[in-house]
Amino acid sequence: MTDPTPPNSPPRREDFARSEEVTRQQRDQLAAASYPRNLPSASALARRRTVLRWAKWALPATALLLLSSIAVWPEVDRLINANSAALRDMAKVKIESGNLLGATYRGVDEHNRPFMITADSAHQVTSERMDLRTPSADVLSQGDNWMLVRSQKGVYMQHANLLDLTGEVTLYRDDGLMMRSPVADIDLKRGVIASDSWVRAEGPFGVLDAKGYLLSQHDGVAQFRGPGRLILNDDRGSHSQEGKAS
Repeated sequence: MTDPTPPNSPPRREDFARSEEVTRQQRDQLAAASYPRNLPSASALARRRTVLRWAKWALPATALLLLSSIAVWPEVDRLINANSAALRDMAKVKIESGNLLGATYRGVDEHNRPFMITADSAHQVTSERMDLRTPSADVLSQGDNWMLVRSQKGVYMQHANLLDLTGEVTLYRDDGLMMRSPVADIDLKRGVIASDSWVRAEGPFGVLDAKGYLLSQHDGVAQFRGPGRLILNDDRGSHSQEGKAS
């Protein structure tokens, strides 16, 4: 049986064998299905020109703002760190259940010398009285000498500037004097500290035990109530003296 297709002839596909009429109808259908392009109106063109004009100025301004923020950021960071440090300091002072934590009171005595009272906590009992926990009193005396008194508990009378200390009262003075007693009362206005209980004083002079004492910082007076015992430091040797101190 012979093949009717002549040799070297291109392949024939029945799906491309369309007449001109069919091709014209398909083109007309495609042309009818396409949507016409609507040209923008004058108002739309005006809006586009306005947006382009604003973008031409806004983009460079934004870039300049970003560069400026990079330049000033170190100063902003310094201010943030400073504020953080201030907040950390303020966090040390808190008010919880009527108690002031990290309390500090400042004032001046009758000779216009400053004093300062600090405490871990303070509880206001009345408008005049403050109960303190672990109070410390810093006092300047005549000649700008310094004295620090601390204890476990205390009562501060604000208007009278009186501080009553109880519980392991310890006094330090910059001349090397250290005194310990169970209780002590301080008149911050007059610069006087006194106690009617036993006291042990240690310093460059030696050691003194007594039944009570009175120190006037501004007058430079120290009185001890006997009977007492005094052990003096001496180059020739230490010796003890017992008697009634006054």
